Amino acid sequence: MAIFTGAGVAIITPMQANGDVNYKKLEEILNEQLVAKTDAIIICGTTGEASTLTDDEHMNVIRFAVKVVDKRVPVIAGTGSNCTQSAIALSREAEQAGADGLLIVTPYYNKATQKGLIKHFTAIAESVSIPIILYNVPARTGCNMEPATVAALAKNVENIVGIKEASGNIAQVAEMMALTEGSIDLYSGNDNEVLPVLSLGGIGVISVLSNIAPRSMHDMVMKFLAGDIKESMELQLKAVPLVNELFCEVNPIPIKKAMNIMGKEVGSVRMPLTEMEEANVEKLTKAMKDFGLKISI
Repeated sequence: MAIFTGAGVAIITPMQANGDVNYKKLEEILNEQLVAKTDAIIICGTTGEASTLTDDEHMNVIRFAVKVVDKRVPVIAGTGSNCTQSAIALSREAEQAGADGLLIVTPYYNKATQKGLIKHFTAIAESVSIPIILYNVPARTGCNMEPATVAALAKNVENIVGIKEASGNIAQVAEMMALTEGSIDLYSGNDNEVLPVLSLGGIGVISVLSNIAPRSMHDMVMKFLAGDIKESMELQLKAVPLVNELFCEVNPIPIKKAMNIMGKEVGSVRMPLTEMEEANVEKLTKAMKDFGLKISI
């Protein structure tokens, strides 16, 4: 059985003015997501600024999310690292904290070979008993997981059950789905490619846009899966201009700004990320208004 079907939110980590994690605000936005029919919470991923959280913060945020969500939807914890032993340690702690699944990104910077990827993911999977979603995002990691590698992992490692595909290469996704032969659950990792991925057998999206438009993303997936391709397509096409602005600077700079524009007061990003350029803020605000979002500034 899939960890989830539909739209999972790659949720931001709100910060206080002094840069500390804002747990009160995190609880608020988690509950807002659940009311809006989000199908899963992905905590401490790229959008959650996991790379600038300390190890203690990382685990505390995961534990807090698990407690707040309280099994209402699956909580999937980002526990990847470019160090296999670090990823194993984080993954074990997340499992002990009650996470329903793990999102494990390909090793970044050291650029493992395909053989190395198989050994890396197999070692992590064998260290835990909960299901794992692989995360392929070569634009950020410098490391692409090839279709044959995904197939080898999906067919030979029992608890590797899904993949968040953010390569942007639809031909690669098609080849991967052909080679995996139904042995892996496919999630779009790009908000502007949800329908193409669903058309190749995908069952959902792990979405940045869901931070500000959770119901729209949920409906986009569910309408497609229910056979209402036309309405799903209309939702996808409507979202494209806003998605473009949400990625005009590196994620999560624009999505945090968007949430603040909506009056959610989620704080800033941590260095080395910086505040959004004012010219881009203006374009983002316009795209949000055009999409129909409420502006509070």
